[in-house]
Amino acid sequence: MSPAAGGWVRVCRQGELLPGEFKLVFDGDTPIAVYNIDGAYYAIEDTCTHDGGDLAGGEVFGFEVECPRHGARFDVRTGAVTRPPAYEPIASFPVREDEGAIWTRDDR
Repeated sequence: MSPAAGGWVRVCRQGELLPGEFKLVFDGDTPIAVYNIDGAYYAIEDTCTHDGGDLAGGEVFGFEVECPRHGARFDVRTGAVTRPPAYEPIASFPVREDEGAIWTRDDR
C-alpha cells in the first residue's frame, strides 16, 4: 500500500533532506517541520505553544529546536518542552521512509 493512500504526506525524496536541515510541509491545516538530525528524521508541529510562533528556522541544539521569538525549546523526538517560557508540549508525528521518499502525517 502506498503511504499516500494511508494519509501520509510526502516530505521529499530520500537523500534530499541532509543532516542538520529541515523541511516544512502541511497535513491539511497543520504545519509540520521535519528535521534530519544525524541521519534520523523527526517531525513536530511547527507552532510554539508559548505564543503560536513558527519553530522552523529556529536554531537546533542536539535534539532541541529553539523558538526564534522567545527562546522556548522543544525536543524534536517527543515534542516535550525543554526550556520555558513554553510549558505545554507540541505534537510530534511519525516519519517513515518508503517508495524512495520521506513521509509524515498528523496522526492525532
